[in-house]
Amino acid sequence: VQLVESGGGLVQPGGSLRLSCAASGFTFSSYAMSWYRQAPGKERELVASVSSTGYRKNYTESVKGRFTISRDNAKKTVSLQMNSLKPEDTAVYYCKGSRDYSPTVYWGQGTQVTVSS
Repeated sequence: VQLVESGGGLVQPGGSLRLSCAASGFTFSSYAMSWYRQAPGKERELVASVSSTGYRKNYTESVKGRFTISRDNAKKTVSLQMNSLKPEDTAVYYCKGSRDYSPTVYWGQGTQVTVSS
């Protein structure tokens, strides 16, 4: 099983980044997918999630209207489009796969996003 994130980097405030997570080794279309982030000295927090079918999406309040989560079950990828980035969005971003009523959870290794001028 692998979840491999990409697309992180350094961006100025107000800029955009698109994170991608490529999955392999499990039935991707059966898993809800989420993006989490962890800033230095803080707990890991849920940023956005999308249901296995892609129909239901949820966002933490601080990113609503700025971030968009999407998935492509044929390509086994989940993406996070991040616009109007703020310094407080700086964190390591992680991709997670999970299923209802199952203890199985898969995590990626994370990708660093730094928003700074």
